[in-house]
Amino acid sequence: MTTAFERAVKALAVLDACSEFVPDVNLFIRMHVMREASASTRIEGTRTELEEAVLPENAVAAERRDDWREVNNYVAAMEWALDELRRLPLTIRLLRGVHERLLAGARGAKKFPGEIRRSQNWIGGVSIATARFVPPAPEYLPDLLGDLELFWHNDRFAVPHLVRCAISHYQFETLHPFCDGNGRVGRLLIPLYLIDKGELALPSLYVSATLERHRGAYYDALTRVREKNDLAGWVAFFLDAMAETARTGCAKFKKISALRDEMRAYSEGIRNAAAAQKLLSHLYREPRVTIRQVAAALACDYQSARRLVRRLTADGVLVVAEGASRRDTLYDFRRYLDLFREE
Repeated sequence: MTTAFERAVKALAVLDACSEFVPDVNLFIRMHVMREASASTRIEGTRTELEEAVLPENAVAAERRDDWREVNNYVAAMEWALDELRRLPLTIRLLRGVHERLLAGARGAKKFPGEIRRSQNWIGGVSIATARFVPPAPEYLPDLLGDLELFWHNDRFAVPHLVRCAISHYQFETLHPFCDGNGRVGRLLIPLYLIDKGELALPSLYVSATLERHRGAYYDALTRVREKNDLAGWVAFFLDAMAETARTGCAKFKKISALRDEMRAYSEGIRNAAAAQKLLSHLYREPRVTIRQVAAALACDYQSARRLVRRLTADGVLVVAEGASRRDTLYDFRRYLDLFREE
């Protein structure tokens, strides 16, 4: 019988292969990270949909900008961390940098971004007395976080990286080392750890959608470790979540590749093929645009951009965004956006 570990390892390997075989895969990775950011912040109560998250900040309603900033901070934190991992191994210092970028200018900006907490926090309840869980006191955190970092890089005992990743996520969430944003950092830790250890080549594993879908079971599994020492149950849940996430991600890569092939064939059949292909490459990174943005991306005049956008809209490649103003109409690469809205 195939074990949860074997299923997770196989699914992760297939996902990694899928990402490597997609042509120009880096065109699509930012949207994968944006999808993960949207799902991760939604677990914390933020309600920014993908269509809004891809807008520039000045196009977002003032009352929605805090939510928008939290999602885009997540993307910036991930991109910064990936750049750091090209030069340095995973460390607590790197997670502090991630935390600093997550909270910058957002609702948690006054909750000591990038700093390990110096006060007691708790999970659930209105006070420590009614809390569902109370993490370790702040004076113990330096040693406990140091032990976690040593665990990441200790090669003297044979524990598979997926299992280490499960234990690391549990331990980080249990320590709750920041005053705010621990859930988001803990979920970011998962792909960062796997990339650091060579288990993933790209940040293509967006686990937050799976954890949100199984939120009750996720929190229950964490709680059972704390209350009943059921670490095996937590690891089994984590491995199943990784396998489910990897299978979903691989299916999405296949759909993206099929759409890309269809769009390439389409663009080759219209009059201004080179401009259309250049615009499509831009849309894979920024799937919601105005004509002015298209003109800037293609380095052409407004009228040329307008003609191209009209052609793609007439052919159903672009769709006028719902609620778009006439002054600066937004156009969606709807089929592509829909791929990332799928669970």
